[in-house]
Amino acid sequence: MTNNFITVAYIAASALFILSLAGLSNQETAGKGNIYGIVGMAIAFLATAFSAEVTNYTTLITAIIPAVIVGAILASRVAMTSMPELVAILHSFVGLAAVLVGVGNYLQPESGLIGSEEFIHQIEIYIGVFIGAVTFTGSIVAFGKLRAIISSKPLMLPARHFLNLGMLGATIYFGYAFLNTESGLQPLLIMTGIACLLGIHLVAAIGGADMPVVISMLNSYSGWAAAAAGFMLSNDLLIITGALVGSSGAILRYIMGKAMSRSFISVILGGI
Repeated sequence: MTNNFITVAYIAASALFILSLAGLSNQETAGKGNIYGIVGMAIAFLATAFSAEVTNYTTLITAIIPAVIVGAILASRVAMTSMPELVAILHSFVGLAAVLVGVGNYLQPESGLIGSEEFIHQIEIYIGVFIGAVTFTGSIVAFGKLRAIISSKPLMLPARHFLNLGMLGATIYFGYAFLNTESGLQPLLIMTGIACLLGIHLVAAIGGADMPVVISMLNSYSGWAAAAAGFMLSNDLLIITGALVGSSGAILRYIMGKAMSRSFISVILGGI
């Protein structure tokens, strides 16, 4: 499949994703919105699968078939009242995918980038892995709270806010080490572990009543993680889709927080 054809397919898929979001904003048009999203994703997947970069179809099919079966079974069995749980666990998959894409992209032997381009690409990898790791573990904790596997009570550790600041400081430190060493895999993996702990602690410190706001926040995070993966892979469609999900999730978070009379800062910081 030629690059021009892939570009046209990506443009069509992007337009369908925008129409999908517009349709989902109203109950009467939600059905059409879902159809637009399904068609757009099918176009995006087929265009990517038949691009020149994809050569190992055996591995691709081996991964896709079990995923399709599991996804279809889960979607058909989940009750509408349990939809927030499903959304939360799906967000964790997006976060994990961003982490794996980032680490795999860093280990890629030849990137073809030099100088400032390579430096910017390294920043993209680091930020993408960080957002993905926070989204991954945070979404799992949110799923556990909604599923009543984890206590809905907020986890109030002593000096918890200083603990969060300490983890953010460590992330910045290892980011500097990552960018200024020839072998940055160790700082990248250490940061990934810290980001995973940060995601757990951030969501664990939030009560179960605020989980709807947290889910919309994680929805936004997953979008930005996907956009970061798009920058790493130089995939325009992934960048556009991630930006759509990230921005719409942020708007939804604002609307839900306002409806519940809960500010974003008070939710994230556990009541301050």
